[in-house]
Amino acid sequence: MAAPDKSPKYLALYETVFSQPAIDNHAHPLLREDTRFSIPFEGLISEAEGAALTEDAVHTAACYRATKQLAHLFGLDEDASWEDIKKHRDSMSYADLCNLCFKDTGIRCILIDDGLGGVAEKAEGYKWHDQFTPAPTRRIVRVEIEAEGILKNIAASSSDVEANRDLFVTTLTESLTNSALDKDVVGFKSIVCYRTGMNVSVSGNKEEEQAALQEVLATYQAQGKLRLQHKALNDLVVRIALDVAGKYKKPVQFHTGLGDSDITLTLASPAHLQPIIRTYPETTFVLLHSSYPYTREAGYLTAVYRNVYLDFGEVFPFVSGEGQRSIIRQILELSPTNKIMWSSDGHWWPESFYLGILQARQALYEVLEDMVSRREVSEKEAIRIVEMSLFLNASKLYGL
Repeated sequence: MAAPDKSPKYLALYETVFSQPAIDNHAHPLLREDTRFSIPFEGLISEAEGAALTEDAVHTAACYRATKQLAHLFGLDEDASWEDIKKHRDSMSYADLCNLCFKDTGIRCILIDDGLGGVAEKAEGYKWHDQFTPAPTRRIVRVEIEAEGILKNIAASSSDVEANRDLFVTTLTESLTNSALDKDVVGFKSIVCYRTGMNVSVSGNKEEEQAALQEVLATYQAQGKLRLQHKALNDLVVRIALDVAGKYKKPVQFHTGLGDSDITLTLASPAHLQPIIRTYPETTFVLLHSSYPYTREAGYLTAVYRNVYLDFGEVFPFVSGEGQRSIIRQILELSPTNKIMWSSDGHWWPESFYLGILQARQALYEVLEDMVSRREVSEKEAIRIVEMSLFLNASKLYGL
């Protein structure tokens, strides 16, 4: 993609960073054209909600930077405001906007988690995104959403407590097995971080699981709403997913760290996963979103466990430029560079993919340039880090 610096210190490294094809190892679908204005655009630069999103997020360093970069993309004056950006994008045809944001980004393939809330009502299907990349889009199955669908079906059948629990285990195992055998599915994802926290139990208590199941079903029958947020049951879902994933060699992505106010931040550190990582050595864990602000904990886990990988995504563009460079440096403190992978965490708006790859390339170059200058790595080694983290590691891990 277009590189901002015309006179880089290390030309070969610079050219590699800004031309290396990239695999986006974690993203979500774009909004449909008819729903493109249904969600506040400020969600592009923040996970906040309400006034914290629409009134506060626009005053962050991350937003100021994104505004300048989008102004450049849209051909606006460099002093264009956030409101100017919104007005310009809103005036464009949706097809033109999407094509502009993906043009020359170098994103070769997108792995899409289509279980995000609101996708069914507002977003395009994962295959629709094939038009923007040379290689076909692949799917990541969100296990909690699969489990909730099964629970809704169970609610309409047997009332036997023990039978319901056993039926749930059997049906979820079969469902995830079928997904693992689907050629379009390259992995699973868990959002247990959002629901009950990362401290997943390595074993379960059947009576607690039955009680949690009955509570979920009773709520659904009484209110027509079902949300899986009972620790015994959530932990059971994760263990089932890890079993299936290990058997069929599918990585399991875990939301860690950075998220919205629904997360209990103290339970969002991947360090809580250490017991379950040890218990499932044949299953690959992918820690998403740089685990920010717990990046060092995530790096530690990749260094000491062969089955742990680290995704550096979502922090582009949610975190300031200096913060992004700090995150990359923290990752490189311990993480083996054959176990780190980029993602955009792109969602809803095509600009999220554009900013996700542009800012990642910039941060990678700036950090690696400094390391080469300090003679901590050679330029050749730095180039290899770029190739692995943007493409080769994900290609190998997901069997692409």
